[in-house]
Amino acid sequence: MADVEAELRKELLDAFSGADYPVNNQMDLVPALPNGPSTTFEAGGQSFTAMELATKLSSRAEFPYDDAESLVDDVIAGLKDEGDL
Repeated sequence: MADVEAELRKELLDAFSGADYPVNNQMDLVPALPNGPSTTFEAGGQSFTAMELATKLSSRAEFPYDDAESLVDDVIAGLKDEGDL
């Protein structure tokens, strides 16, 4: 599972590093994603679109985020809490 987490973390960091920080809401992240909300993140046979992640984690997000690392930390923690990682 650690490899899956590391792989997913890298994909998320690569995608969200291009956002214009600070981001105040999920919509601020959309321009950084290559396929917008349809952007897919895959690791260890699991696949999540950006829209699925947004829906699953909307109650856990603590906007604003000042950098990609803190955003991705919360996404990974939320996926773990939900049993998806």
